[in-house]
Amino acid sequence: MFKKIVSVTALVIAALSPSLVLAADDARAAIHITANIPNKQFHVQPRDPEFGRDEYMYYDPIKNDLSTLRQTFDVKNTEGSIHAYLPEDQPDLSNGAQAIPLRVRFNNVRLSAVPVEVVDDASSTPGTQAELVIRADAVPTRLQGGLYTTSFTIIFDAVPRINL
Repeated sequence: MFKKIVSVTALVIAALSPSLVLAADDARAAIHITANIPNKQFHVQPRDPEFGRDEYMYYDPIKNDLSTLRQTFDVKNTEGSIHAYLPEDQPDLSNGAQAIPLRVRFNNVRLSAVPVEVVDDASSTPGTQAELVIRADAVPTRLQGGLYTTSFTIIFDAVPRINL
């Protein structure tokens, strides 16, 4: 009886061994592809496709200031100008107890909750580049330590030209 159990066990192991060996050699590659092709009539997109994902403002303790973020955008609106605004008004970096207000400028125009023209019709029709600049507006003199974070959105609108 013992010999039968050993024999059956040996046969089962032998039968399963090739599948176990094949599983050990299994290799996989996950591939995720995204392509963002801008509209020929209107687009506003950063030159660096990774911009905005994990940005960092460095703190200078001597000057009590944060570094400035800059990014060049390609912009185009063949049918008029481009306006921009911040739907939640001025963003700020916060650690939960203290906030550092941020100043957001696009093409040297300060953004707020009110839509403003950031690229005029003459510049946007053929397409141009514009710079986004984000900097601390006023760093508190008694700044608490900690991790300060924020997340905000800029809305860009294609504003059609008015033909009279």
